[in-house]
Amino acid sequence: MSSSKHSSELRRLALSVLQPGFVGTEAPDWILRDIGDGLASVVLFSRNIVSTEQVARLTAQLRAENPDLIVAIDEEAGDVTRIESATGSSRPGNFALGTVDDPALTEAVAADLGRQLRAAGVSLDYAPSADVNSNPDNPIIGVRSFGSDPELVSRHTTAWIRGLQSSGVAACAKHFPGHGDVAVDSHHDLPAYPAGRDEIAAQALPPFRAAVAAGVRAVMSGHLLVPAYDPDLPATLSRRILHGLLRDELGFDGLVVSDAIEMGAVTRRYGIDGATVKAVAAGVDAVCVGGESAEEATVALLVKALTAAVTGGELTEERLAGAADRVREFARWSAGLRAAGAAQDATGDGIGHVAARRAVRLTGAARAALPLTAAPHVVELAPVTNMAIGKETPWGVAGPLAERLPGTTSVRVRGQELEEGTVALESCALEPAVGRPLVIVARDAARHTWMSRAVTGLTAARPDAIVVEMGLPGAGPAAAAQIFTHGASAASGVAAAEVLTDTSAR
Repeated sequence: MSSSKHSSELRRLALSVLQPGFVGTEAPDWILRDIGDGLASVVLFSRNIVSTEQVARLTAQLRAENPDLIVAIDEEAGDVTRIESATGSSRPGNFALGTVDDPALTEAVAADLGRQLRAAGVSLDYAPSADVNSNPDNPIIGVRSFGSDPELVSRHTTAWIRGLQSSGVAACAKHFPGHGDVAVDSHHDLPAYPAGRDEIAAQALPPFRAAVAAGVRAVMSGHLLVPAYDPDLPATLSRRILHGLLRDELGFDGLVVSDAIEMGAVTRRYGIDGATVKAVAAGVDAVCVGGESAEEATVALLVKALTAAVTGGELTEERLAGAADRVREFARWSAGLRAAGAAQDATGDGIGHVAARRAVRLTGAARAALPLTAAPHVVELAPVTNMAIGKETPWGVAGPLAERLPGTTSVRVRGQELEEGTVALESCALEPAVGRPLVIVARDAARHTWMSRAVTGLTAARPDAIVVEMGLPGAGPAAAAQIFTHGASAASGVAAAEVLTDTSAR
């Protein structure tokens, strides 16, 4: 083979193992050219989405270049939504589903989501999160997990995969080998999971074993250090974890996808290009990139890094070709799965709303205080969320409450505003609520000292206030009337508003 032909083939192989994002609601020319040159996957984010119909046109445009193109999306439902980023998800997330603990309901919600994604032309969903949220102070998983019990997470991971794939969309269990027991956000730095192998086997691995048994054909690696298996390299870059544990021990023979390769957990030490090379060398078959780095230049940089690594001996051509083969095999399989789901009705059946209502829990004091009969003042305490949750995605209870009780007023307060003294709870929360009901909306109050302090102060001043917690439930003020939604999706906000205003909804 001539050197130029070999160079062209290497470039094609390198393109085929990338899953890049791009900017815009139509496909840019460079993406279409790269698909023609061998790019086998793209990933969509909220910046690419206006409506299901528009995404369907976009994916048709992309697949005109390659009918088997893998179109991926990071759509968990609940707090992490792309397809409904502008409105908030009409389905609750994993923690709400785990709270109800009805696998048939979880399967129905996932199937409903799958119908919407399939209608939009999506073939791979980076979901479900199979992480067991064993650390309640986890800054990145939280309500994205079905819960803290491995058996519960396993049965709902199985149900979610079954439901999604029944609608023609491939699932992807994440973040292997389990991101639930960390205290650092991997978007910014490298978290560690210091447990021993026996604890990992009992706590983190069961949902992934269940996912494999359920027929999942894609697994996403997590950017976390697991010293029990590899004291030096994070899972995404570790052959011991991706090959020794995932393939040999768990028997997974499908597609290994990296978490976003531009995340600080791997780029701070190796750079985006170095991390990409190390990931593929370790056993990653498809490199997800483009949540933050969505330019043509990024793809060119990674292609150059992969081809240079082969010619320089850092990455074998056999490993790169093997990854490309797995991508092609997955693309053919997922295209068949998509075709099998073609006859299904893509219209929603309201199951997300049903599930969100079933996940709501109330304390006795809340039951005694409801329903609200006068328009309340709503104080929403807003944390800084991790980067998996779109900043543009609406959440809260004030909007749906105002629809049900005209005259409802609201304010959203951030911790930085309280710390700086630019906002005072007395003037923005208590004074407007004089003579009216006060509703306090929190989101993971137990994880945020400022928020917990604000809830305590407000309920001390207004013992009749009702607290709606939309994150992980914490202890909360003992005497307070509390409602727990177990997630902050739009569906959960509507469910809370119904409980607040309608006796029959309780």
